[in-house]
Amino acid sequence: IATYGGENAPYIWAHFPEKKSWDAFEEVLEKCNVVCTPGVGFGPTGEGFIRFSAFGQREKVEKAVERIKNNL
Repeated sequence: IATYGGENAPYIWAHFPEKKSWDAFEEVLEKCNVVCTPGVGFGPTGEGFIRFSAFGQREKVEKAVERIKNNL
C-alpha cells in the first residue's frame, strides 16, 4: 500500500489500486477497527484511496496505526 502526505499535514492518503475506496474503507474498519474516509468522497480521482486523519489525541492515533500495521 502506497501512502502520501502526512509531512507537515494531518492527513495520510493510502492507495489501494486493486480496490474501490469504499471496499478499502470497509476492510480497514472491519479488520482494524479504525475509521477513515473513502477517497471517492473527494471526487472521482479519489477512487482507490482512503484518507486517514491525525487530528485527535496522540495515543489514539498511535493505537490506530498499530492496529493497521498488525491487521493489514
